Amino acid sequence: MLRPCQVLCSQASPSTGAWQALSFDGGAFHLKGTGELMRALLVLRLCAWPPLVTHGLALQAWSQRLLGSRLSGALLRASFYGQFVAGETSEEVRGCVQQLQTLGLQPLLAVPTEEEPDSAVKTGEAWYEGNLNAMLRCVDLSRGLLENPGPAGNILMQLKVTALTSTRLCKELTPWIRRPGASLELSSERLAEAMDSGRDLRVSCLSTEQNQHLQASLNRLQRVVQHARAQRVRLLVDAEYTSLNPALSLLVAALAIHCNSPREGGPWVWNTYQAYLKDTYERLRRDAEAADKAGLAFGVKLVRGAYLDKERKVAQLQGTEDPTQPDYEATSRSYSRCLELMLTHVSQRGPRCHLMVASHNEESVYQATKRMWELGIPLDGPVCFGQLLGMSDHVSLALGQAGYAVYKSIPYGTLEEVIPYLIRRAQENRSVLQGARRERELLSQELRRRLLGWGLRVPH
Repeated sequence: MLRPCQVLCSQASPSTGAWQALSFDGGAFHLKGTGELMRALLVLRLCAWPPLVTHGLALQAWSQRLLGSRLSGALLRASFYGQFVAGETSEEVRGCVQQLQTLGLQPLLAVPTEEEPDSAVKTGEAWYEGNLNAMLRCVDLSRGLLENPGPAGNILMQLKVTALTSTRLCKELTPWIRRPGASLELSSERLAEAMDSGRDLRVSCLSTEQNQHLQASLNRLQRVVQHARAQRVRLLVDAEYTSLNPALSLLVAALAIHCNSPREGGPWVWNTYQAYLKDTYERLRRDAEAADKAGLAFGVKLVRGAYLDKERKVAQLQGTEDPTQPDYEATSRSYSRCLELMLTHVSQRGPRCHLMVASHNEESVYQATKRMWELGIPLDGPVCFGQLLGMSDHVSLALGQAGYAVYKSIPYGTLEEVIPYLIRRAQENRSVLQGARRERELLSQELRRRLLGWGLRVPH
């Protein structure tokens, strides 16, 4: 049960008055009920146990056979599903969002689709068309949920491009895009023109069937973006594996040309940049300059990245250079450089440049808030923060109560749709889950204080 909202730190603007650092000591947990804290502690402890994450799908199937679907489902709803998922129906999602808004947080809805269909039934155009309809409904739900869009006035939603186009097509396009002096056939301008004109697009490196799928994919992407723009919903495109990202970035660049004009309220489509990749800083700098030169608004979600282990294994198997940073410290330095680049860009370009600082790391959030104050970027300006629903609430709540725009990434849907999605995301983010030790300590401390009346707060 939620408790009355109390502001922890009052700041009208980071450019006025003395700098006030936020405290991530768990003090904001007083806003949440004891039952919520107990569930969070249990789930985060279980998620830190590697066998559960590694064998999650098998354990789920075993649980259903042993306990039956009804009891197994009830246990999941009371634990993992309840912790990380907004609900199944629009009413359940609305209730979750209203709770978040009470805490000063905003939703970032995500349709739980998998980028690599594991069934023959899910390989035809009908599967992608079904995903298109789910994305359009998500746009409507995102718009309908928020009468008050929050401090920055933005309604945001996640978009997974590989739910609308096949990973096989992206892998086919990637080597051609990476070639020096890549063919003009694969320019973002040509793809954007095809979207605007509706004429069939033909690319010589693709077969007839692949060209047809590319055209259908462009049509699907255009429909989502047009609908989102009409509903005033901004789309944050998920980054994926390096074997796919060049093709995804090409599609995002085409969409940006199509709809990111600042005169039309852009950016409506944002790209995601993964700091754990060695080339991210230069690519981000280049893309920011290109958007500026083209007179386009520029939207960025900056993350550390979730596919490090798999990327390294693929590079080792293929005998290619490892595209990732050598260690966590190098990734943190990369994130810090990219963050500084983008905050400076925001301070110079104002509303034509938007940034989501998507991080569970306290140091990165501290850096962002301090630099916002130093650069005069207002709390209701074009910078926001993002974390996963059910994780790093001590960070999210402190930011939200101080007046920053904070979004929680929220999947929704049935157990059958969401649990496999959650397990795969947990496998990709196992370092984040295992590294949530401080949050578990803060939860334990708050529960001891409530239940036993003792315990000092863990210092920041």
